[in-house]
Amino acid sequence: MIQKKRQTKETDIDLSLRIAGEGKSTISTKVGFLDHMLESFAKHAQIDLMVTCVGDVHIDDHHSVEDIGIVLGQALREAIYPIEKVERFGSAVIVMDEAAVRCDLDLSNRPFLVYDVPVSGKIGAFDAELAEEFFRAVVFNAGITAHIIMVRGKNKHHIIEAAFKSLAVALRRALARNDRAGVPSTKGVL
Repeated sequence: MIQKKRQTKETDIDLSLRIAGEGKSTISTKVGFLDHMLESFAKHAQIDLMVTCVGDVHIDDHHSVEDIGIVLGQALREAIYPIEKVERFGSAVIVMDEAAVRCDLDLSNRPFLVYDVPVSGKIGAFDAELAEEFFRAVVFNAGITAHIIMVRGKNKHHIIEAAFKSLAVALRRALARNDRAGVPSTKGVL
């Protein structure tokens, strides 16, 4: 179990993560839509995740969403690296009704994000643009290269939820055990 804490003037976050978990989660961020997305992420990545956040949501949700992404990314980095005996690459297309979102990722220890999910406006009280901030914080702090691309969709909730689930499933697939892989790089290190 990896445990992380982050305290700033804007947020106070406690996070626990078990990468080889059962998909169980206890989430309380005061950002309802993010709680729903993190529960879904944990379930489909099959990780156990506990997150509590007290943030300055009286201003807006930005600091909480981004800082939770930072802490989740840091926990993932600690759980993943040094990497060996896993597939390394993962890919998933998740369909939710009319929406489809694809995530391709590489546990490269070189962070990069391609995010092509043209969604704006509100999903309930949640600013849809914060999804990109969250994903950027996760992948840059985890050392993951991820391409999250909307294939099609109209409903903002479906699209963003499919993005979270596609990252989760691609991550689960990249972490799949492969005893023959050794260190999955011709460099011998990641």
